[in-house]
Amino acid sequence: MPVPTSALSARHQDLDLRLVEGVWPEGIRGDAVFSAPQVATDLPFALFGFGVLCRLSLRPGRHGADPDRFAWRTNVIDTPSQRLHAAAAETFNPGPTGYLSPFGFPNAANTAPLPWDGRLFATWDVGRPVEVDPVSLTFLGDVGSQRSWGPATLPGDSVLPFYFTTAHPVVDPERQCLWTVKQSFNMDGSTQLHVVHWDGLGTEVSVWPISNGVVFGSSHTVSQTREYLVLADSGNFKADPGEMAGGPRTVTIDDDAAVYLIRKDALLDSPIGTPHEGTPFRVAPTTGHFYACWDDSDGVRVLFEHMDRMDLGFKLQAGDLDALGRPVDPGLVGFYNTAMAPSTISEVLFDPATQQRKVEAHHRDEWSWNLELSAMDWSVAGMESPVLHHVAYQGYRPGAVSQRAVEIYGDRLGPLPGEDTPGSLVSFRRGSLEVHSRHEYADTGDHITSPAFAPDLDRARGGQHGWVVLPVLSDEGFRVELFDAADVGRGPVAVLASPNRECVPVMLHSAWMRDDDTPVDCERLRFGDDIPEGVLDSLGPELAAVVDGVVADLDVAVAARTV
Repeated sequence: MPVPTSALSARHQDLDLRLVEGVWPEGIRGDAVFSAPQVATDLPFALFGFGVLCRLSLRPGRHGADPDRFAWRTNVIDTPSQRLHAAAAETFNPGPTGYLSPFGFPNAANTAPLPWDGRLFATWDVGRPVEVDPVSLTFLGDVGSQRSWGPATLPGDSVLPFYFTTAHPVVDPERQCLWTVKQSFNMDGSTQLHVVHWDGLGTEVSVWPISNGVVFGSSHTVSQTREYLVLADSGNFKADPGEMAGGPRTVTIDDDAAVYLIRKDALLDSPIGTPHEGTPFRVAPTTGHFYACWDDSDGVRVLFEHMDRMDLGFKLQAGDLDALGRPVDPGLVGFYNTAMAPSTISEVLFDPATQQRKVEAHHRDEWSWNLELSAMDWSVAGMESPVLHHVAYQGYRPGAVSQRAVEIYGDRLGPLPGEDTPGSLVSFRRGSLEVHSRHEYADTGDHITSPAFAPDLDRARGGQHGWVVLPVLSDEGFRVELFDAADVGRGPVAVLASPNRECVPVMLHSAWMRDDDTPVDCERLRFGDDIPEGVLDSLGPELAAVVDGVVADLDVAVAARTV
């Protein structure tokens, strides 16, 4: 079976999930939170819609659910972008990176949740992180003013600036700050990396250009050790100017990608804006997500989740044939082209002093198709001494691979299976990347999504003491499966399901957070204060009035949320 059509047709809604299998552990605490886009069928990429946050309470009877039910709560994040679209949708036109509007470039904030000491943020590759209320999941403020971020990736003053950033900023637990990036365009079509630092306490960020930090795809992930930032060119999403001009897509992803190591203290000890060089390396295949060990005393050790022949620039289009020559299901138009090779994971040790790198372990198997996402223990102990790494693989999906992509890649692809293959949840031993445990999904109609690691707070950490929370999308109804992280291979210990077989649309990244969080009282950026001088005058009276209305409404709403 192909990807469930409900992944693009279902709507986000609140649900009270019921326990249908197993026994729910008494010791589990906190919430699992998931980022998702509103599926936007008017956009070329349906997953570029405005962001939704979904929160699953891991204890029953919370947030209005009955004592034996588990609250699944959703909310469209009411960012300035989303509010302006709601007020003047007719002025927003589809574009290659989402909507284009006279107000500028909307920030979808739809990709990843980022908890930070009782606070919660939502991110996207093409916008500043936004802070949300951890309970109501509503907008509180953008991270950093336009003035402090500096020139936008596409220059020009606007109400909504275009910042090419990262979907995965990182929180530094020792320096108590957030690290992210900004990209600016070079004349050859590449982008230049800038490191962005925020202390979490005000409206200003600090920015340093990385003079040799050049990428040709995106900087989808930022990772870190105690002393270093790790940046990379994902290589899996590359702009195609010919396609943007209306022609067919011909650009393909790279065979390898750049990696840069940058000392944190070198940045912090220098004046803002001082250029720095990163220590450059190469890694193959291309990679979207990667995770460095916090301890860098013997070098910078990074686990890479490679995206072998997964070209996210290709999207399924009306009239496409799939990898088996069948018409692509119209319900999947706008979905991304899934993997055309099994996925690799590797552990690489980088030596910044000698600029040597060593691949210490790697894994690739006949079943490792469509590495989706992974569950991380984000505690300091979990980052410093990781034991297990949990990865969800969706299986090969010929119905979500276009013949256009297969033909363009040609002999760069190996033989493709002739049918769908099962997905699986796999735990790897860190260091060796040996399979510790594996659970297979025999029903290829099950679309497993982003797993979250819920720690056992009473035991030592490292990815093995706790639970893996795994949502499963299906046209037969939505469910959430809970695994003992020490042995996912024995199957779920408990299963939650939607009460009336309701379906849920596609979700992206996930995280675990405490369930006692409330908004932190601190200075936040006011939307009205972030609009450059003179911009409203250039919009004309009618559109300026729309902006003024959103400014006023947000002032009232944010003030009420932070009381």
